[in-house]
Amino acid sequence: MTNTKEFHVGEISDTLPEPTQFAPKPFKKAQPPEPLQFEVTLTAEAHDRQKKSGTVQVNIPGFSAVTLYCDEQVPIGDDTAPPPLAFMCAGIGFCLMTHLTDIYTARNIKIKSMKLEQKVGFETNLSNMRQLGHTTEGKTMHIETHVIIDSDEPEERIAELMDEAENACMAHHALRNPIPWSSRLIHNGNEVLSRAG
Repeated sequence: MTNTKEFHVGEISDTLPEPTQFAPKPFKKAQPPEPLQFEVTLTAEAHDRQKKSGTVQVNIPGFSAVTLYCDEQVPIGDDTAPPPLAFMCAGIGFCLMTHLTDIYTARNIKIKSMKLEQKVGFETNLSNMRQLGHTTEGKTMHIETHVIIDSDEPEERIAELMDEAENACMAHHALRNPIPWSSRLIHNGNEVLSRAG
């Protein structure tokens, strides 16, 4: 018998997400100077306690569909997978790093090393107010990102790299700008709520 803790993040999926409430857009190659538009589709399912699983697919050719697992900490969950906010925060940081890496490669900017450190603050009354009869509320308080680059390039060139990467990063765009959103609740096949802003 082993005391090794099982922790499951995900694996490549044999199947694509199969949404029932919308039709995923097929990928369309852009003709320059048009920008490339693409979608990421997720279908997720709740399991026992706080366990969730979902299949996610970027609709650009070459991206594999991935099944991801999600859980919460003990005692409300079983701590078998990362919580949702860990995926969100990691996605924000990794997206910026993708653009930094892509741009310094394309611009032939010589980088010795690059690291990212990030913290995101949240607020919730989940743990102390719901048992008193209050509605659960939560919010994102702040995000702080530190990009640490070691390079012999001039400081101005590295600053330009950061400017371009932040402007290219779609995750950072969503953090800084109001974007259209919508949500719907389907109960027993009937639409109960539909909101947008």
